[in-house]
Amino acid sequence: MKGKVHTDAVLGEVFLRKSTRARRVSIRIHPTKGILVTVPFYCPYAMGVSFLESRRDWVLEALTRARSRNADLPEGESIDTLRAQAKASLPPRLKVFADRYGFRYNRVTIKHNTSNWGSCSTKGNINLNLNLMRVPVPLQDYILLHELTHLRHPDHSAAFHEELERLLKDHFAQNAENEDFQAFAKAIKASRARFPIGYTLDRAIKAYRPV
Repeated sequence: MKGKVHTDAVLGEVFLRKSTRARRVSIRIHPTKGILVTVPFYCPYAMGVSFLESRRDWVLEALTRARSRNADLPEGESIDTLRAQAKASLPPRLKVFADRYGFRYNRVTIKHNTSNWGSCSTKGNINLNLNLMRVPVPLQDYILLHELTHLRHPDHSAAFHEELERLLKDHFAQNAENEDFQAFAKAIKASRARFPIGYTLDRAIKAYRPV
């Protein structure tokens, strides 16, 4: 990547680059790669340095948060590792479920955020959180089926939950001999919720925190 390195007295080394696609100066924070400032191609690097200095407090806070999230990961894992694992694992499994249950989606994207495990847009695009690689497989599958169900039911209506419960029931039946799925069987059987499988898995995944 072409560009230049600027050394800030507080933030340390900052990488600046120019982009023909950029319309304004922007700053990106990475927990291990550091700070990247992008400048419109025809603007001087000094503009990027000036913008960085004006946002120094925000950048320092964002960098601290990013490093803290990365520190929460188990030893040997990193955001980049989780992203690579998610890209290799989640889209193929999503396609298997879509083909099995008759769903058609447009595009699937792996994202890194701390606000949700997945989402489905009105255009049929599905986003999946790379943090799914940190939860048990049955909970991963729950989120995949959850987002696919939103292709037919964009809300969380009774019809949505009925459809999702039907898919989960079939999926659990197909994996009845799998120990990972059996771990949830007792709680599902004991649940008095209207949709016991969905309710149990939804409660279970709330015990995990995206980082």
